[in-house]
Amino acid sequence: MKRDSLNVGVVGCGSISDIYLKNMIGRFKNLNVVCCCATHYENAVKKAEQYHIRPCTFEEMLADPQIDMVVVLTPTPSHYQLIKDALMAGKHVYTEKTMTGELSQAAELLRLAREKGLYLGAAPDTFLGASLQNARKAIDDGLIGQVSGFQISANRDLNLLASFAKFLRLPGGGISYDYGVYYLTALVSLLGPAAQVCAKFKNQSAIRTNIFPQSPEFGQTYEYPNESQVSAIVELRSGVMGTFCLNGDTAIDDLSVFLVYGSKGILRLGNPNEFGGSVSFLPNRAVVSGGEQKIDHGFDFSDNCRGVGPSEMASAILEGRGARASSELAYHILEIICKMERSSESGMFEAVDSTCRLPEPMGKS
Repeated sequence: MKRDSLNVGVVGCGSISDIYLKNMIGRFKNLNVVCCCATHYENAVKKAEQYHIRPCTFEEMLADPQIDMVVVLTPTPSHYQLIKDALMAGKHVYTEKTMTGELSQAAELLRLAREKGLYLGAAPDTFLGASLQNARKAIDDGLIGQVSGFQISANRDLNLLASFAKFLRLPGGGISYDYGVYYLTALVSLLGPAAQVCAKFKNQSAIRTNIFPQSPEFGQTYEYPNESQVSAIVELRSGVMGTFCLNGDTAIDDLSVFLVYGSKGILRLGNPNEFGGSVSFLPNRAVVSGGEQKIDHGFDFSDNCRGVGPSEMASAILEGRGARASSELAYHILEIICKMERSSESGMFEAVDSTCRLPEPMGKS
């Protein structure tokens, strides 16, 4: 009998797990969430009781022959070993971003997944949402004509965020790895892979003060060793070139500027950290008359639907095709960031050696 769902075990019971579990259990019918585990077993017990699944240890999860897929929701430094162990146990794996913190480790995991004939996917999966799918269709349909460039600019308040989200202080928690990954994944999913980058990384303050009043560390200092700012030039394999600038040292809510320039006008995108958000077209008045036009083709997933990545990968497994949030895409994005970091040290353009296929557009229900 042909199967219509995969059995899933979830690793990590932190705050991000709630939206994943809610959606994977109640929304995506091709995922049958069976169990969860955490570093502290009591956390797994609480989460399991809340969502009516089974608590277990990671070892028990890997030993269970009924588990088809493991979804890893832990901080980046733990990803490599968890993914490797799950692949060695014969499980498909989907992980939160980034795949790993080290490019060599990610390459090893890609090889292992291929050798085992297993799927390995990674967040972010927001590019599967309505906003970026609307943008993709607009570009594919030629609405903005020949693409000539792009501009990405965004900010964060890392002083506040790192005060309560301690994983941001760990390797892989810098603004490029934790936040820029959404923009770069969106960019590549729209316009294709990168060829080379030139960038400058900066950490505004390696010692910061906790400003979150509810934190037990409020008023105390802590070490922040990661990059808080990045300014980069990215050239794609198509020859299209643009800028990528993030600033984590501001004191206002996130503001997103994501523009794709074309011969017939400009496409204005929303924040790729979200599944929804407006997309609009600013026509070149020499070609099209009228003002800014909202673009909405009625794609699914406009709300917070984290978990669509594992679901889409499950569909790919069951149908025997490639997944959209693939390991090749995740590896390529990780290499872009790593090469930006290297460029910041060398002061030169750095080639991005890997490539990936442009993910297939999503359909509509």
